[in-house]
Amino acid sequence: MRALVKTSAAAGLELLEVPEPEPGPGEVKIRVLRTGLCGTDLHLFEWDDWAASVVRPPMTIGHEFFGEVVATGADVTHVREGQRVSGEGHIVCGTCRNCRAGRRHLCIHTIGLGVNRDGAFADYVVIPAGNVWVHPDDLDPELGALFDPFGNATHTALSFPIAGEDVLITGAGPIGVMATAITRHVGARYIVVTDLSEFRLELAKAAGADLVLNPATHDLRGAMAELGMKEGFDIGLEMSGAPSAVAEMLATMNHGGRVAMLGLPHDPYPIDWSRVITHMITIKGIYGREMFDTWYAMSAMLQTSAPLREALHSVVTHRLPAERWPEAFEAIGSGHCGKVILDWT
Repeated sequence: MRALVKTSAAAGLELLEVPEPEPGPGEVKIRVLRTGLCGTDLHLFEWDDWAASVVRPPMTIGHEFFGEVVATGADVTHVREGQRVSGEGHIVCGTCRNCRAGRRHLCIHTIGLGVNRDGAFADYVVIPAGNVWVHPDDLDPELGALFDPFGNATHTALSFPIAGEDVLITGAGPIGVMATAITRHVGARYIVVTDLSEFRLELAKAAGADLVLNPATHDLRGAMAELGMKEGFDIGLEMSGAPSAVAEMLATMNHGGRVAMLGLPHDPYPIDWSRVITHMITIKGIYGREMFDTWYAMSAMLQTSAPLREALHSVVTHRLPAERWPEAFEAIGSGHCGKVILDWT
């Protein structure tokens, strides 16, 4: 089969012919139809310090995917051949304190699909049956391939009640744009999105933002005045990992505001803890998806909202066959894109 492989401890990838994986006990083999590229894949392609610290080549990369079950191993009872599925890319131990308490997203022994074990940028992938998420038969393959990042956006956006609240989203990458669509679906009052990319700000506007702005040229307090906001934002969703964005978010939060932080910074940075304390701001870190409450929420929202489905479709800006994977990585490296999808059919 074809597989996009990190063959050595250096920059680059290779599309190779490799043996097909076969499912062991409790595992499922999936024919991959679509995959999505994300920042993690770019890190692995470029082979930065983080990639070098976690990946042991050779490794087939990729963790965002949609496909069809073609085989199941022994003891698999809740997944059957022919079902259309995505997969939770965080594989947990099942025995640590958090796993046993039902908090699997907090497993201290988590390993990543396409990072610590062979992933989904291939014609076939094998994952534990417990990580399989079964979709309705009529789900669009592109939407199925978005479920991993859509889950990050859902986990972040739904961390706090947002109906009727004023929401600031810093970072209009694909996950920030999806979070915009979710907050609009749930019923936020005003949604303001910031980013340095005018291209991505337009995606956020299309997804339901009331106001988008480039912080290099516009001021958040001016945006608040334009919308008639007198006190500050109630909810902050930090998707950029940029210290300046975090500082501006905290400076414009209302007293008692709540901030969910998904964006990963490159380096440590200072925070105005006096403001956090005296304004009683709650800050919550977000990683991955809650297993599997987030997945239920995603499926339910998509099944009941055509506008949300359309908004998620609008996030996809590039659709390429798997053989043109270098163009896909060039697109995400440029930042002049939304979500990039590879077709493996």
